[in-house]
Amino acid sequence: MGYRILADAAVVLHLAFILFAVLGGFLVIRWPRSAWMHVPAALWAAAVEFAGWICPLTHLENHFRLKAGMSGYPGGFIEHYLIPVIYPEALTRGLQIALGIGVLSLNVVIYLWAIIHARRSKHN
Repeated sequence: MGYRILADAAVVLHLAFILFAVLGGFLVIRWPRSAWMHVPAALWAAAVEFAGWICPLTHLENHFRLKAGMSGYPGGFIEHYLIPVIYPEALTRGLQIALGIGVLSLNVVIYLWAIIHARRSKHN
């Protein structure tokens, strides 16, 4: 039972990391110093997608699932959990690259917004 809880915790941590990597730029608007944690996270998430790597958190989850007597799964977190929900087809290389571009693009827009917001606040 303990290993299953650890596997489930790895899933929750993985999802939290993905949300932080994709949307954490919004935190920068309120807490500019959070950029020091967010920028590396967003770059790592994009690199994983661009390179087609499997995130180490996926390996950690599978390790705990196997220790719990459950089966692991092939591929990565996004392919296993998110793609079947969002997209009906399997994860393709092109889709991985698009996800990487999406993470970077969204965060560039958010950071530009944060910079504009900070400059306006200084002038007021």
